[in-house]
Amino acid sequence: MKDVAIVTDSCADLTPETCAQYDIAAVKLGFTIANKAYLNDDLTQEEFFAEMAKSRELPKTSQPSVGTLVEMYQEQLEHARTVVSVHVSNKLSGTIESAREAARQFGERVHVVDSLNLSWGEGLQVLEAAKVAARGASCQDVVAAVEDVRERVQMIVGLDSLDNLAKGGRIGKVSQFLGGILNLRVMFTVNGEGSFEPVARSRGAKAALDETMKWVSDKMGHHTRGRFAVMHAMSPDKAEWLRERLASTYEVVEMHVVKAGPVITTHTGTGWGVALIPVENHDA
Repeated sequence: MKDVAIVTDSCADLTPETCAQYDIAAVKLGFTIANKAYLNDDLTQEEFFAEMAKSRELPKTSQPSVGTLVEMYQEQLEHARTVVSVHVSNKLSGTIESAREAARQFGERVHVVDSLNLSWGEGLQVLEAAKVAARGASCQDVVAAVEDVRERVQMIVGLDSLDNLAKGGRIGKVSQFLGGILNLRVMFTVNGEGSFEPVARSRGAKAALDETMKWVSDKMGHHTRGRFAVMHAMSPDKAEWLRERLASTYEVVEMHVVKAGPVITTHTGTGWGVALIPVENHDA
């Protein structure tokens, strides 16, 4: 029996291969299109966008039930003494509340951590938890490792359009940032409180990608090494451009290129993103 099992949710956008490699259990969020219910990975990204384009309304997304999380924890505790469960920001989903309610049934054996992020801003935290747990760390040490990465991880997301964000009611400060200017690509981050916050705006895709790399440079500071994830929604060309630019600019300790899942892209539409953790020269 191992000391710590790692649980997360599908908003982390970890691939099944990554979950298998690092022994991570991911509970799936769901969505409904035209009164038909799906789980997060039931459709490919291409299939999902095709279905969303045909629908008059945005898909409705749903968090996992308390019962689903109870079952997940029970399963994990059959082969682990404790569980560390890392989830999407409380400001963006109710998943964390379901996790906390489910965890109450297991006392001190299940520890829930709010990533205050999503996609690979969340995923890099989960991955660190899994790596530390695999080295035999205690539950408290795993939680501390997640909280440390939570403070250091940075993520920027660029959107081709604000339509989905506006329809879903999550536009918030982005709307104020735009003013009355149209046809802009807007970049936003997830702030320390776990909410969307605009950071830049540009006309045209190339200018937006350049702005993305400027933001990355600012967050990397004096660091020349980093862990990176490039996410995209129907934008493989932009993802490849960013991957190449990151690889030619920095010493890449770790690189992931992934497709963002339906639950996230329901609210963002097409676009791209970069998550990063600066790495000190003396660190692995």
